[in-house]
Amino acid sequence: MGVDVILDGKALAREVRSRVKEKSLLFAERAGRRPLLRVVLVGEDPASIVYVRNKKSACDEAGIDCLDTILPGNVDTNAVATLVDDLNCDDKVDGILVQMPLPPQIDAARITEMIDPAKDVDGFTPWNVGLLSTGRASLLPCTPRGILTLLKHYSIETRGRNICVVGRSSIVGRPLANLLLASTDATVDVCNSHTRDLKAHVLQADIVVSAAGCPGLIRADMVREGTVVVDVGINRIPDPSRKSGYRLVGDCDFEALKGKAAAITPVPGGIGPMTVASLVENVLIAASIRAGVDIGAL
Repeated sequence: MGVDVILDGKALAREVRSRVKEKSLLFAERAGRRPLLRVVLVGEDPASIVYVRNKKSACDEAGIDCLDTILPGNVDTNAVATLVDDLNCDDKVDGILVQMPLPPQIDAARITEMIDPAKDVDGFTPWNVGLLSTGRASLLPCTPRGILTLLKHYSIETRGRNICVVGRSSIVGRPLANLLLASTDATVDVCNSHTRDLKAHVLQADIVVSAAGCPGLIRADMVREGTVVVDVGINRIPDPSRKSGYRLVGDCDFEALKGKAAAITPVPGGIGPMTVASLVENVLIAASIRAGVDIGAL
């Protein structure tokens, strides 16, 4: 592979959306309609608004209809639950995405548990989490799916490799570990920012995936020469030189690592675009299963 390979998630995400669009056209031809994603946004959190806008744009590019419903930030759990129940019962809806985080007065766990597993394009319902742990899930959590797609695209071997996942969230760390264990022959080590002697664990890894949300957590002295580094972290740090007043960085010291690692993802432009691309894949998969339409492999 050579040293200093940048794993370009932005470019690969375009390819994924293009493939999904071809299959979406086939689905529309056979089902008589386009796949439909419904997004629920509660409140006006600026970051969430941007994320929803990006998801709608990706769906449009991939030939998928996407409609959002924006609820006031002061609604209660029952109001969100009623909407989710309506979407569950709507046969035209293939995927439901409730944008997180929800306001503190809303029981996020209850809302997640309510989503029909067949429409759970985030892959977060207990049913789909259980299927993932047994290697039988069809709707995979988007970030883990995007990571595996990226590794496969760049022909990065996982069989027999030591993979260190830094981060234990229910969105990335834990489902990624389960997916790796279920679908590869890798040895998986799950750590977090409080792991005693984290450096010792990371030094053993052939592939490091950091999703801890801690800028600068993974330093060059923690990584062996030739390791593959996948940085999932998206952290805002102050930068007075920028109009926004901040810049985005990952968990890893990119500049120090890019000459030492065999391959590394940038932040931004690495896993973020792959997460959104994986979402549109999930919507199409959910639509094809629900409609009983064979569109072939993505």
